[in-house]
Amino acid sequence: MKIQQKIKNFINENSLFPDGSKIIVGVSGGADSVALLDILHHSGYECVVAHCNFHLRGEESYRDEYFVEKLASKYHLTYVSTHFDTKKYVQDSSVSVEMAARELRYAWFEKIRKEYEAEYIAVAHHMDDSVETVLLNLIRGTGIRGLSGISIKNGYVVRPLLCITREEVLNYLEKKGLKYVTDSTNTDEVYTRNKIRLSVIPLLETINPSVKQTLARTAANLQQAENIYSSYIENAKSKVFVDNRIDILELMKFTEPKNVLFEILFPYGFNPPTVENIFDSIKSQSGKFFYSDIYRLVKDRNCFILEEVIASPEKEEYLIEESDTGIEKPINLGIERIENDKNFEIEKDKNITYLDAGKLKFPLSVRRWKHGDWFVPFGMKGKKKLSDYFTDKKYSIPEKENVWILSSGNKIIWIIGDRADNRFRITDETHEILKITLKK
Repeated sequence: MKIQQKIKNFINENSLFPDGSKIIVGVSGGADSVALLDILHHSGYECVVAHCNFHLRGEESYRDEYFVEKLASKYHLTYVSTHFDTKKYVQDSSVSVEMAARELRYAWFEKIRKEYEAEYIAVAHHMDDSVETVLLNLIRGTGIRGLSGISIKNGYVVRPLLCITREEVLNYLEKKGLKYVTDSTNTDEVYTRNKIRLSVIPLLETINPSVKQTLARTAANLQQAENIYSSYIENAKSKVFVDNRIDILELMKFTEPKNVLFEILFPYGFNPPTVENIFDSIKSQSGKFFYSDIYRLVKDRNCFILEEVIASPEKEEYLIEESDTGIEKPINLGIERIENDKNFEIEKDKNITYLDAGKLKFPLSVRRWKHGDWFVPFGMKGKKKLSDYFTDKKYSIPEKENVWILSSGNKIIWIIGDRADNRFRITDETHEILKITLKK
């Protein structure tokens, strides 16, 4: 079967895109992307040629750009290019050069896809690339997803050449007399992927000459298994992970709960060793913290609570003057004065407190609670430590940390959004009422 027909069948079998689709084609100028462009163009698809200059290989980068521009002109196709300061992006983002190029490339492809109203973005990964990815992930350590190779379709990104090998690509170019450029870094074995391609795979071929096809079939089988696995995980997540809380009792009902926990937390930056420690803490006491770069997980009774790590406010105390009608920072409070009369009615709402204005000493203060704080809960006579009150009310650790209190002098008036202090309650002798509302 001719390569062009083989790829056409692959596109149809996997529903990559319908006939006549408008496609952004990523063309570096290398053999793979030149073959991809030629095949899609002659198969009747409307192609827009897109080229990225990453400025990583000196004059070679400009050579490639010029080559792709001439190639697009030869086919009478729309050509669009961009330049990236990849090295600066690496420094700013603290990622590898390979990852930086990937992030920059795909973000730009998506941008021009929208600009040119294209349906898809085609890139030139072939079977060898997928096999190299499987081996690379296997060496580094991975789960079933990493062993399923490069995906055929990911959102708008499609890979029509995954059904053919690099050798088939080169044979196609030779038969058609098509030229291409060569990246000099492709032979540098300092890159792990190059070492796999140039040394590891040839060694495996001495054991099994068809090792690429064998690994590709295995990856395809694992992709089907991964689809079943993903369905199971999504079902587990829907029951276990609700409102940023991981229900430990529900988690333990599933087969391989540690794996379910990993799949929940990995997108939030928690690595396998950390997830292992989190799972081991399930039977421990509350209060343990676990961190990724921007998230933390708190063990709290029968659940884990996930939250984004936010820097502490620069200012820990905010004052309310007697003439103020409200504040917006750190929380939104509305303040109004009401004359106490027989027609006044109290709303039963935990986000509203009514205080005897005559008992208050201004300025009032909004601050975080601290250990040693106490108050007299509304309706009671004896004082109670806030820490004990929170324990009795089963506050989680994050809930405790997010509490703001309102105080007058050194006396607590109100645990904002919860309970007022009995010492400032309204009585028959109250002349003026201060109504304070927590606005969401």
